[in-house]
Amino acid sequence: MTRAPRTSQLVVIVAPLVAVLLLGGVVAVTRAGGSTAPAGPRALGPGAVTVTIDVEHSRFRPEVLRVRPHTDVRFVIVNHDPIGHEFIVGGPEVHARHANGHEPYHPRVPGEVTIPAGERASTPYGFDAPGPVEFACHLPGHYQYGMHGTVVVTPVSR
Repeated sequence: MTRAPRTSQLVVIVAPLVAVLLLGGVVAVTRAGGSTAPAGPRALGPGAVTVTIDVEHSRFRPEVLRVRPHTDVRFVIVNHDPIGHEFIVGGPEVHARHANGHEPYHPRVPGEVTIPAGERASTPYGFDAPGPVEFACHLPGHYQYGMHGTVVVTPVSR
């Protein structure tokens, strides 16, 4: 008569197998270039670059980007949500202005764009000085929900 393995025996047998499968999946995604954000400390630029930002469930993905000084980014924002959003990038004064006055539509101003539901839009923005620069959606309740991110302008390392 054979007995069913005990739970502790199953854990000893199954845990290493699960770890190997998970590690294999991570390696496969990494080799396939599965990341949309710059990996690790790698920064984009300088010069002209295009970055795609996806909006899903009222969140920006990626939430953090890294660029070098003197990088001109063309942001392409793809709105997968059934509601409209805005994409505002700039210094604190820009975000203060938008947080206090909700503009339903943004004219062609670098760093400011309206993205209707299910559509895509683009806006350019130049990054020169090292430091963080915020991007956000300031429509009512969106920022508070977590719809914001950061572009980190990294100094050139020598």
